[in-house]
Amino acid sequence: MKKLSILGLLSAGLLLSSCFGTTPTPPAGGATPPPPSLKVGELTPQDITIYNEFSTTLEGKQNVEIWPKVSGFIQHVYVEEGQKIKKGQLLFKLETQTLNQDANAAKASVNVAQVEVDKLKPLVEKNIISEVQLETAKAQLEQAKANYESVASNISYSRITSPVDGYIGEIPFKTGALVSSNMGRPLTTVSDISQVRAYFSLNEKELLKLKESMPKKDKNLMDLEKAPEVKLEMINGKEYPEPGKIAMINTIINSTTGSVTARADFENKNNILSSGSTGKIKIPTVYKSAYEIPQAATIDLQGKKLVYVLKDDNTVTTMPIDIIANTQKGYIVENGIEKGTTIVLEGVTKIKDGMTISPVK
Repeated sequence: MKKLSILGLLSAGLLLSSCFGTTPTPPAGGATPPPPSLKVGELTPQDITIYNEFSTTLEGKQNVEIWPKVSGFIQHVYVEEGQKIKKGQLLFKLETQTLNQDANAAKASVNVAQVEVDKLKPLVEKNIISEVQLETAKAQLEQAKANYESVASNISYSRITSPVDGYIGEIPFKTGALVSSNMGRPLTTVSDISQVRAYFSLNEKELLKLKESMPKKDKNLMDLEKAPEVKLEMINGKEYPEPGKIAMINTIINSTTGSVTARADFENKNNILSSGSTGKIKIPTVYKSAYEIPQAATIDLQGKKLVYVLKDDNTVTTMPIDIIANTQKGYIVENGIEKGTTIVLEGVTKIKDGMTISPVK
């Protein structure tokens, strides 16, 4: 009986020892965590091209409004809206009955004046009348001829032809409509879209930046002949396949809008572009031997952009950067960086100056 009690006490003691026994004391301060593994990259200078975008409106090389020079009823319309036409092609024919009557009356006046001159000539030769009367009759004859030629010209104006090659626009007046030169809108518009002109606006700062990037003829004048080709992004978001050239930059700033107008020309042989369309002009700027730094690799400190530079001992230190332009990925820097500098590309908000990292190249 005593043996069983002793064994029970021993078992209880062992159980309590396992539950409340002492454990080894860990070192003071705990284990040091390993340095964070972060991606780094070596900066290499390269030529970088970025595009500045400007909203644009397209116009045909020529948009010619067709107006009647004389009043009359439209007798015939020879073209359809949207039709391609040639220079000199007949577009409209106006009714000329009234004009023909005027022409007949003017022609009769010429004949009467001519008869009067013919009658007075022999009388002057015989000194029956003075030569002043003959000269007066001749003047009246010239006036009658001028009136007739004016009416005859009006008759020719009843045939309205196209002054240029192009495409017919809207035709608001149909056969039978009375038209005149005092109408509020033209008979139609002929648009030559073999070449399209893209007009866009720049503010004062954008103009100054464009001037600085343009080739120069001398110290002051931009050389548009050597200007870089520009691109056109169409309204559907696709890029027009043919590059364009900057043809004009108005350097006089509009005091009301604070902007200037510029123009880029594009060939339109396949008639993809239409007069009146909209899009975006993309003007390239090339930065020579520059660095592109990802936005995710930068931090903001008191209004400045900084990056973390990796040192030989795998510690990092901050370095300010001088940004000259923005890209879709980040920033362009030309000066202040040595070739081969390695910067931290990720996790920059979680590290501090002087911290050690495990770089992943």
